[in-house]
Amino acid sequence: MLIINVKDEESIDRALKRYKRKVFSTGIIKEVRKRKTYTKPSVARREQIMGAAYRLGKFGAANSNR
Repeated sequence: MLIINVKDEESIDRALKRYKRKVFSTGIIKEVRKRKTYTKPSVARREQIMGAAYRLGKFGAANSNR
């Protein structure tokens, strides 16, 4: 649970901006979206392998001549 202390003389807009920044930095939104649907472990592993292969092809040894 995030707590934002609203200071005296601080507008609600500024406090809301601090709250949004804190929510984004802690990764709560990403976690909620990830937990929204169940992903089988085999599918998660496959996505991880495919992502690694993509990154290797795009940024890996194949482009080392730069």
